[in-house]
Amino acid sequence: MKKVLSMFLLILLVGVIAGCSDDSSTSDNGNNTDNNTNTEENNEEKDYSGEVLKVWSFTDELEDPITTFEERNGSTVELTIVPIADYPTKLRPALESGVGAPDVFTGEIAFLKEWTDRGYWENLSADPYNVDEWEDDYVPYVFDLGKDSEGNVRALSWQTTPGGIFYRRSIAEEVLGTDDPAEVGEMMSSWDKMFETGDKLKEAGYRLFPDEGAIRWFSKSEDPQPWVNEDNELVMTEAKLNYFDHAKTLREKDYTAFAPEWSPSWFAAMDGPVAYNGGWDEVDSEASKDNQTEVFSYALPTWGLHSVLKPNVEETNGDWAVTSGPAPYFWGGTWVGIYSGSENKDLAWEFVKMMTHDEEFLTDWALETGDVLSYLPVTDEIKGDFSEPFLDGQNNYEFFLEESKKIEPGIVTKYDQQIDTLLGSKVIDYVDGKVTKEEALEEFYKAVKNAYPEIKTP
Repeated sequence: MKKVLSMFLLILLVGVIAGCSDDSSTSDNGNNTDNNTNTEENNEEKDYSGEVLKVWSFTDELEDPITTFEERNGSTVELTIVPIADYPTKLRPALESGVGAPDVFTGEIAFLKEWTDRGYWENLSADPYNVDEWEDDYVPYVFDLGKDSEGNVRALSWQTTPGGIFYRRSIAEEVLGTDDPAEVGEMMSSWDKMFETGDKLKEAGYRLFPDEGAIRWFSKSEDPQPWVNEDNELVMTEAKLNYFDHAKTLREKDYTAFAPEWSPSWFAAMDGPVAYNGGWDEVDSEASKDNQTEVFSYALPTWGLHSVLKPNVEETNGDWAVTSGPAPYFWGGTWVGIYSGSENKDLAWEFVKMMTHDEEFLTDWALETGDVLSYLPVTDEIKGDFSEPFLDGQNNYEFFLEESKKIEPGIVTKYDQQIDTLLGSKVIDYVDGKVTKEEALEEFYKAVKNAYPEIKTP
């Protein structure tokens, strides 16, 4: 998934999502199929030559599939790409009014659960789609995320995006005595072991992570529960409470390079030494070597390999591997569905089917891009043959598929993006010494209540 977002874009997106949290919705009762009488048999026989399909997305990853689709069907696809920060505000009015609306549109995890319940996407569980019959073909959490609150499938995804820890093999060999992913993973399998590894790295002049934010995914997934339960109560797990303490340990023990996520130093540290505590400043290539350090590892998902690491690396190409951390997690993903008000649902369904359930297309797609698929009939066939040169020949595909099995379905809510951001900001305040842990928690609960008055906070 091609998305290297800046902190500023994420902050902007949070504000957008908060503005979309009212209870209005389009007039879809979950069975909006009156205008779509196609069947699988009719779809196979229909000639789509000359027809136009309108697709909206926040990413350019559909460009190549669209070329394939046009060649197969003789149709034309008009793709509109809107930057992620503007996507909800530009798409939502079109979906509400139907004016200029696409036939097919994608959704990102940040606003996925908001949109599945608004009737924007066609109900794919109903006739003539009946995609519930496909459920066993997908990684469970991915299929689950495309469902609305009543269990109807509204969107599907061709990919799974579990995360791991990408680390430098040469540093592991020098400091830890091995670069084997299984052995390094064991050294990162608990918080105590991770901090022990951080000690060894610091003594050798390296840093465990670029910044404290790297551990947020493990803290969130260590005890996987939704932020808000069925009683509308905020669920503050022990693991989330411990996030404050673990981040503080990273800071006090000096285990990070103080290179904030998405900053110039954060990217530069992937390919060699950077100035310690570079912050958000541009990288100083003339910085004193006495003030430099190298970063051992990054917490990134599947798409981080192709969209983050590879584009920013030259010298360290082939010096990487990926392993697991204290807990499995996932980050991001792209879902696709049919606009419930589309007048071109037959052709739209053909596109969604190709992207998510066509074995020939998905096999070619996976082998060409390395995208880790959620569609198990294909992954079962191809997973054993992957070898990634960037990772010194490691089969990262098989690794990530195993990690995806550990992810619990049903843990994502429409509140996640903003509550995650609110928590992260208070953790930073605590780590920076601006507030005590108790004060940080109190401010966090107040911020959640202010953003979502309906949520019951501790």
